[in-house]
Amino acid sequence: MVEEKMMDFEKLYQENFKAIKEGQVVKGKIISIGLKEVMIDIGYKSEGIIPLMEFSRNELEVGREVDVYVESVENDAGMLTLSKEKAAKVQGWDKIGRNFREGDLVEGTIRRKIKGGYLVDVLGIEGFLPVSLSSFRNMSDNEIMNKQFKFKMVKMNNLRHSVIISRKDAVYKEKEESREKLWTSLKIGDIKNGLVKSVTDFGAFIDLGGVDGLLHITDMSWSKISHPSEAVAVGDRIEVMVLNLDRKEGKVSLGLKQRLQDPWLEIANKHLVGSKVKGKVVNILPYGVFVELEKGIEGLIHVSEISWAKRVTNLQSIFAVGDILEVQILSIDKDARRISLSVKQLEVNPWLEAEAKYPAGSKVSGKVRGFTDYGAFVELDNNLEGMIHVSDMSWTKRVAHPQDVLKKGQKVEVTVLSVDGQNRRISLGLKQLEPNPWAEIAKKYPLDTVIETQVVQQASFGVFVKIDDNLEGLIYASEIDKEIADKLKPSDVIKAKVIKVDVEQAKIGLSAKI
Repeated sequence: MVEEKMMDFEKLYQENFKAIKEGQVVKGKIISIGLKEVMIDIGYKSEGIIPLMEFSRNELEVGREVDVYVESVENDAGMLTLSKEKAAKVQGWDKIGRNFREGDLVEGTIRRKIKGGYLVDVLGIEGFLPVSLSSFRNMSDNEIMNKQFKFKMVKMNNLRHSVIISRKDAVYKEKEESREKLWTSLKIGDIKNGLVKSVTDFGAFIDLGGVDGLLHITDMSWSKISHPSEAVAVGDRIEVMVLNLDRKEGKVSLGLKQRLQDPWLEIANKHLVGSKVKGKVVNILPYGVFVELEKGIEGLIHVSEISWAKRVTNLQSIFAVGDILEVQILSIDKDARRISLSVKQLEVNPWLEAEAKYPAGSKVSGKVRGFTDYGAFVELDNNLEGMIHVSDMSWTKRVAHPQDVLKKGQKVEVTVLSVDGQNRRISLGLKQLEPNPWAEIAKKYPLDTVIETQVVQQASFGVFVKIDDNLEGLIYASEIDKEIADKLKPSDVIKAKVIKVDVEQAKIGLSAKI
């Protein structure tokens, strides 16, 4: 009878406790905290122990419920052994198995660096991240350890409860997803914040957050710029407008200036033809000077509008970028975005009085400013210029180069031959300061006079010879044997006969056939 009662008590005792099996994850309650171990009550006939190191500081609280893994129902000491870490791994793997497949993205925290890679906490499971798939190049350990990142599930082993993950593939997948999301949301006219990735001669590439767009130089500023680096630099964060989209080609056109009002829309209200304005020189080209009247509005002073009198050949000797000029507006073409400006219109036109001031036949003084192949330019007062043609430099000498007679900067007296105020031309003469000697030359060298001459230069049509120090003549090619002509050298002496004296043309014709 007693034995029967004892068996009933044993059965009742067993029924009051949970059926616990090894390998299970069950709920437990912390009942005491020791120096190295934590005592857990899971409703079994004996309490279980878990190493203190498996708990974080904020989890150590008597009465707190925790999930634990039953490692052994009864160890060698007759104790129930439990594990909090293994419980987390089992639960983590169950969660992974239910919710994730290879190729999915999952969040994880880098815990340890080991040979060949990193151990990553992925939902309580230790995942292995190979160095080759880490994408952590140029990052310090402080930037990596215990930090959370997204990873791609590369391989899952159900038997070993292990996973191999990839940060590199996750980054690529995130970019692809971000790019797809951005392409879907992009619309023409949108204002987007972007990062300047690179600058080229024709524009800049802007990262909009997964999609790169081109900001062309012509869409950077309403003002003219010579290079994109004047407007943006690599690393700049800028707001741009989406101008055009081509999903098929993967191209996005962006604009920076379009975020601001086009200054040309109000040009007619701000600037009037004929008005005087001040502006800053922003560019100098061979054909003119560009002047900025306001931000985005530039006008051109053509080289012909610099001076009434002087020939301007080097604009950079007169102007410099940054100079502030007063100019007059000549014309405005809103559609073509062009403004013509002038400097000389602010001055009195000296050509209006040139004909009265320099009557033909008058003598004036000036300074030689420059040369061309056919003459020399002389600066008169009032900054007007006249030209001495080579044919008006000497009555008797053949002038091949103006520099043989005059020097730059030389002060000379000249005779005014004609003035054309409408076409801005003054013809000057040097030889006209002296009487025309050709009437006397005709008397001195009558036809058939034989004279000794000195060879000056050979030409296809004859031989130029010096008759005296101030007089040259031409032996016609038909009036000298070719063999003789071919042997002649400069300074050779040859006898010739006068066969023509042209007083009007100031020429003497000679023959070597005496």
